[in-house]
Amino acid sequence: RYRGLTLVLTFICYTSYHLSRKPISIVKSQLHPNCSALGLNPRNDSNSSTWCSWAPFDGDDYKELFGALDNAFLVAYAIGMFISGIFGERLPLRYYLSGGMVLSGLFTMLFGLGYFWDIHVLWYFIVMQVCNGLVQTTGWPSVVTCVGNWFGKGKRGLIMGIWNSHTSVGNILGSLIAGVWVSSAWGLSFIVPGIVIAAVGIICFFFLVEYPEDVGCSPPLHHVMTSNEKDPEAIISNEGPPSISGQSSTNRSDNPKEAAEEPEAISFLGALRIPGVVEFSLCLLFAKLVSYTFLYWLPLYIVNIAHFGAKEAGDLSTLFDVGGILGGIFAGLISDYAGSRATTCCMMLVVAAPMLFLYNHIGQNGIGTSIAMLIVCGALVNGPYALITTAVSADLGTHESLKGNAKALSTVTAIIDGTGSIGAALGPLLAGLISPTGWNNVFYMLIAADILACLLLTRVVVKEVRGWCGYMARKRGY
Repeated sequence: RYRGLTLVLTFICYTSYHLSRKPISIVKSQLHPNCSALGLNPRNDSNSSTWCSWAPFDGDDYKELFGALDNAFLVAYAIGMFISGIFGERLPLRYYLSGGMVLSGLFTMLFGLGYFWDIHVLWYFIVMQVCNGLVQTTGWPSVVTCVGNWFGKGKRGLIMGIWNSHTSVGNILGSLIAGVWVSSAWGLSFIVPGIVIAAVGIICFFFLVEYPEDVGCSPPLHHVMTSNEKDPEAIISNEGPPSISGQSSTNRSDNPKEAAEEPEAISFLGALRIPGVVEFSLCLLFAKLVSYTFLYWLPLYIVNIAHFGAKEAGDLSTLFDVGGILGGIFAGLISDYAGSRATTCCMMLVVAAPMLFLYNHIGQNGIGTSIAMLIVCGALVNGPYALITTAVSADLGTHESLKGNAKALSTVTAIIDGTGSIGAALGPLLAGLISPTGWNNVFYMLIAADILACLLLTRVVVKEVRGWCGYMARKRGY
């Protein structure tokens, strides 16, 4: 029951985080719409072709300003994430998470109130984005740590793959909620999600259980030791299938009191020394660059290329997140079965590159083609991203080299996601700078990022393949 409660509550928590991030991508097309499509200019004293736009986004540099808004949030998020994990290891997660959610709701609402207060200065919106980016860093390390505390390694990939659909569910709900008011009063597209995340934060404060020991439950099995494992740098797959065989751990304590003792939290450099942390962090940098470029720019791309309205483009963009749900579950299931997290990520990234190319060239040839390509691209782009930020982070945060010390989970999660967030900041910024030269160049940038993400996992993939070969040789008696 407590496991189920933890999964559901953390799922709702992070759904609300993404729900509050998504409106900016939906509202962009309303801040600088095609005014000529709306008819005659009601301001007879003005010949402006951007009379219906919202200053300061009514100039020719509006794409760069949108990129600056995205970058303000994402740079603040990336910087704050490296610090957030350290605090997350040392503060009660329930207070830390719920406090961050309430503050995030406040800053999201303040951004939307700019519409009703008739604010037209860029610095106001930039400041709201920076503040929101900083407080939203409380979310990911906290929810991954809570789930990692309750679930062992055996089915972690599948469980967290399904659980990680909160990202896409939040994006979908955020798009739909923002779309309701985007054409009438876009401020409500932020205010309503802000109220939702603040309310969920209050619920989290009263009901979240951080550790199994807090309610008299035994801690889960975090990793497996086999008689053949002698390499201290054995990566999270533990040489293929043996990692999911369910054998008992020599490091698991049978004494609840002993397990409940608080070990010393790991240092930042100590977390970087865990085998695989650096490789997966750098891979996530480029994988998240691609994912967040779609998150922030896909609706505007659909408006410009397919010439849909703001609401229709926002609704269609949710199919990318539907694909993300399927991709996260598929990646978790395959990596559990094969015991090879890095190889699973690499294979999906390799296939994603040509799919992105095809979507840009044939994705708008018909509504059926567009729907299919968005789902496929969403699955291939978000699958590796979902796997690394969930199961991989939890595996590395409870790595056997830590000798049972689970106090690294929040720090490792923050390092991996913080590094990925650098890519998340770069992607929308580069898209804003490159898009005036043509959308083809934006997609070439995304394809190059996918290839780099794949190459950065080469060493870990080789290690997993060797582990598989060794396992198969032992199985055949060689």
